[in-house]
Amino acid sequence: MLYLSQILGRPIRDAEGDPVATIKDVVVRLGEDHPPVTGLVARYGRRDFYVHRGRLSQFGAQGAQLNTDILDLRPFSRRDGEVLLARDVLDKQLIDVDGKRVVRVNDVQLFEAAGEWRVTGADVSLQGLWRRLAPAGFFGSQRPVEVIDWADVGYLATDAATVQLKSSRAKLSRLHPVEIARLAESLSFQQGAEVLASLDDETAAETLEEMLEEHQARIIGDMDEERAADILEHMSPDEAADVLGDLPAAVATDLLSRMEGDEQAEVAELLPYEDDTAGGLMTTEFVTLPKGLTVGGALARLREMAETPNMIYYLYVVETEGSWKLSGVIALRSLILADPTYLLEQVMREEFQTAHPDDSARDVAETIAEYNLLALPVIDDEGDIAGIVTVDDAMEWLLPKGWRQRLPRLFG
Repeated sequence: MLYLSQILGRPIRDAEGDPVATIKDVVVRLGEDHPPVTGLVARYGRRDFYVHRGRLSQFGAQGAQLNTDILDLRPFSRRDGEVLLARDVLDKQLIDVDGKRVVRVNDVQLFEAAGEWRVTGADVSLQGLWRRLAPAGFFGSQRPVEVIDWADVGYLATDAATVQLKSSRAKLSRLHPVEIARLAESLSFQQGAEVLASLDDETAAETLEEMLEEHQARIIGDMDEERAADILEHMSPDEAADVLGDLPAAVATDLLSRMEGDEQAEVAELLPYEDDTAGGLMTTEFVTLPKGLTVGGALARLREMAETPNMIYYLYVVETEGSWKLSGVIALRSLILADPTYLLEQVMREEFQTAHPDDSARDVAETIAEYNLLALPVIDDEGDIAGIVTVDDAMEWLLPKGWRQRLPRLFG
């Protein structure tokens, strides 16, 4: 087992043992949990050239020795998928998926197995820094070492675009979107955007919903238009409308036009409302059922729905099939416990709190808090249900600035 700091600057010797260059960097190829060392960047005078691993007979803390007298002294050029451990990893940040944190790499651990050297971990302890900066043995070897298994590296923050970890999606998917969002926001904006771009559309949408508003619009605005539209389609309509509302009008119009029909219509319906109104807070994801339907029929219909909203604690009972005229509200728990032969109009609540699309967001939030509601229906001038405001979207108006992200997402 070696550390990168023990190798850098060590001599590269020819087959007879005479020094011909020094080790400037170690090259590894991505694609595996523990990437293999493929070669070295050698320094001779002011020239950097590549030495393939196959040309080395020895490699260790004393340096490297060649098995040939033939060297290719052409200037080194990085190839796709390659990482230079000193240049791209040392002092860079990475996401530790297992520890759910962003850490700084102070040294890199290498291990030899079956005649092949591989990257096994990132030393994030002070000992790793002392090992690089202090003379050997100056601080002793008893200081604690913390090495993160490279298999748990979900993202490596580096300026070299070609070294983005190909396995980021699979590793980051082990985290909750809230955790991914917090980690992404701990990185620079560009690096956070790269983290989000590495996710599948659904996870990216859920992660984006958890990020700060100023980050949401900027990330979506800088993305490829088709990918951005795909992510917006997976977001809840109210969240997608908020993001589009923060973009320049031309960009928002373009992205909206690229969205699929149903998702596009739901988001477009919300765009005209101001952010600080009930209309600006509401989502169009809710379930309506006609009051003439039986309880058993309502439960069967819920089971048959291809997609159900995240929030179905309440069901909204309308006059007739296809109508939006709200007659009553029934909690899902009440529906489950009711006699399956009863009609919905027999078990629904006919007295309930509502809001108008133009009501202030603070008034809506105070109503939800006062009546201990999980959601509040928003009724337009015609008496039709236009949407619902959920408690997690409403509470931001009652809490101090910056507290919204501390709220548990009840309906995610």
